[in-house]
Amino acid sequence: MDSGSLSIWLESSGRPVNVLVKKLMTSNKKGQSAKGKQAGKVAKGESPQASPFSPHAIREFVQQVQAEFKKIVWPDKKVTMGLTGFVIVLVFVLSIYLGSVDLLLGKLVSSVLQ
Repeated sequence: MDSGSLSIWLESSGRPVNVLVKKLMTSNKKGQSAKGKQAGKVAKGESPQASPFSPHAIREFVQQVQAEFKKIVWPDKKVTMGLTGFVIVLVFVLSIYLGSVDLLLGKLVSSVLQ
């Protein structure tokens, strides 16, 4: 088994089945494919046992989150206020409807039980 695959043992009909799953290789920032790299070679600035909680990994994650937040198109104030008003009116109408149904069903059940 090479370093680019992962061995997973599954139980099938009472006997183990060896399934090889290839690792997903992502391209590096320069646009080069990771398939072209040698199997034992480690990327520059990355240790062989790099922890996802290392300062470098955390910094990279925060930078990616900031980049994604810059892509968000936030609604303007007029749209936000309009949708908020709609939600408030809808909640008010539904509460009146459900309250009246509850009141009517309560009176119906009490009249049947007497």
